[in-house]
Amino acid sequence: MTRRLLSLVAAALLLPTVVSAQAAPLNTLTTAEQKAGWRLLFDGKSMDAWRGYQQETMPPEWSIVDGALTKIKNTNDIVTREQFGDFDLTLEWKVALRGNSGIFYRATERETKVYWSAPEYQLAEDSLTPDSRNIMTSVAAVYGFYPSKRGVVKPAGEWNTTRILAKGPHVEHWLNGVLIAQYEMWSKEWTEKLRGVPGDSTKKPLKFAPYADWGMAKRGHLAIQGDHNGALSLRNIKIRELK
Repeated sequence: MTRRLLSLVAAALLLPTVVSAQAAPLNTLTTAEQKAGWRLLFDGKSMDAWRGYQQETMPPEWSIVDGALTKIKNTNDIVTREQFGDFDLTLEWKVALRGNSGIFYRATERETKVYWSAPEYQLAEDSLTPDSRNIMTSVAAVYGFYPSKRGVVKPAGEWNTTRILAKGPHVEHWLNGVLIAQYEMWSKEWTEKLRGVPGDSTKKPLKFAPYADWGMAKRGHLAIQGDHNGALSLRNIKIRELK
């Protein structure tokens, strides 16, 4: 058998595996995921699980494009209709050049903006977005609190995978299978980062400090930021509530 024929046979043997992987349906749960307690927050067809921040309906700028929850231009933030306390959340996302967004968790609607109530998992394009110049505000950082890591996020227009695990005070931020940050909410370290330390010029209060309820809720909405620049798409949004 010639070398070329061997190559063609090998390619033919590999083809079913490749086709099967490409044909895997988006926005669905496997049997194992269902048994483990996972459920979808977006099925690729309906936005019923979401609404606008401090609104009863979805902002019109949000739509479904190719099975992804998508916004092209600046619009209102959105939140889940349900609230969650302890959870494991996974999703896929991509942004355009200069795209900037975020995922908020245990958010309330007491303030005019969601970011005045809840921690943020930063979503952004990593080359031209101003926030990405600082690892404290770059992709997957606990925005303003705990830094991200370089070289993990994929370029603009490519899909990334995010995981946020929140169990009591313990929170983890994951990006593309890499643990980026973990921290303990309401701990002494966390409180000093937020409120600052009187007399210590290296530990100044963060911009969230004036909001007394910021980060204090033990249960709240998940939220997606829509009021920043750039196109954003999300899919395979899955959550498992933890007991």
